[in-house]
Amino acid sequence: MASLPAVVVKQLAQECGFELAGVACAAPLAEADWYREWVARGYAGEMHYLAGDRAVMRADPRRLLPTAKSVLCLGKLYNSPEPYSTGYAEPGRAWISRYAWGEDYHRVLRKAVKRLVARLREIRGHAFDWKACVDTSPLLERAYARRAGLGWIGKNSCLINQGMGSWFFLAELLLSMEIEPDRPPADRCGSCTRCMDACPTRAIVSTGRQEGPSYTVDSNRCISYLTIESRGDIPVELRPSLGRHVFGCDICQDVCPWNRKAPVTGDPAFRPRHFAPRLDVLEHLDPDDFRRLFGGTAVVRTGPGGLRRNVAVALLNLGRKLE
Repeated sequence: MASLPAVVVKQLAQECGFELAGVACAAPLAEADWYREWVARGYAGEMHYLAGDRAVMRADPRRLLPTAKSVLCLGKLYNSPEPYSTGYAEPGRAWISRYAWGEDYHRVLRKAVKRLVARLREIRGHAFDWKACVDTSPLLERAYARRAGLGWIGKNSCLINQGMGSWFFLAELLLSMEIEPDRPPADRCGSCTRCMDACPTRAIVSTGRQEGPSYTVDSNRCISYLTIESRGDIPVELRPSLGRHVFGCDICQDVCPWNRKAPVTGDPAFRPRHFAPRLDVLEHLDPDDFRRLFGGTAVVRTGPGGLRRNVAVALLNLGRKLE
């Protein structure tokens, strides 16, 4: 049986809840060389799961699915109508990154990918090999998404779609089917440096490379890394720049011109459960309170101890110490 036309596959993806869909060949990418250099420079910080054997696996999707021929790249919008962090200044409120306001995206995307696989099976008519990848799999997902035409990679390392901005979760479906691949779009960041200028910790740095990305993110200085992935004390010199951020950061996306007219999601899974919670409430959360408040969201990643550390820094930045 002939492979499915790309237009059919993309239509099915949209019907399963993905606003973006495109296809890349399941082959190694030149970007893998830069990724290894990024890790070697220490930009991954304490995220050891990004190095070692898992770094090697990222170089070729066939290490995850030996029969893979196509990478179906998918994007699911999570933007909501609430204000951006750069336009919200109510006193005493903490900021949690927009992606973590609703249900944990891993669950939402995996369910949607499984629905898509079921639809592909219905139309395909016979078995095929597949593997779903959602964030945690060792795959250069933004690089493949760019090759699949979903957008370009901006100076802030986010994937940016010309018509819809950058508020997307990414997922990939490795398939043993051959599907006509898409082409990457042109880089449209141009000379704009708004994300770099707005970053409080100056985490977006020059790579100094003649080929490949001109800019990247040094995780050691990134507020998202410091408040989520880092398990130790936040460096004293960076604490004032964290402001009221207690989980993640959206600033580089908030100021991006391509997000000025970004659409909002209609998926109820991403409706905010606790938009900008009060710091004086968060500072007294015990582990049970933490689970009740944030269970089923991405905030559980930092744990109650990590959140308390971040809240302490936010309160210090407001001129008050924890009791």
